[in-house]
Amino acid sequence: MDIGTVWAVLQTSVAQAQGQAAEAASGITGADLRVVAKCLGAGIAMGVGALGSGMSEGIAAAKACEGVARNPEATPLITRTMIVGQAVTESVAIYALVVAALILFAIG
Repeated sequence: MDIGTVWAVLQTSVAQAQGQAAEAASGITGADLRVVAKCLGAGIAMGVGALGSGMSEGIAAAKACEGVARNPEATPLITRTMIVGQAVTESVAIYALVVAALILFAIG
């Protein structure tokens, strides 16, 4: 799904919500749109951060398994290096969580 499709869906959703709200005699305010944007931004930040981190950790674990299969004597070194690499990779997901929390609670 490209960004144009996402933007079109968002515009359609907001337009429908505004139409329904106008029918109910209470329109969507700027504060409502701000909350929706904050929630979408936080969700996208967490989704991208977790996706990249998870894929990277999976690749690292797969390569470590291949390395152990080729050279069983190097298992302690490979395992130690893999764990350090995954810890560094996991920090990206933690940064995404911090950014999402800032978007939800500290901004605006």
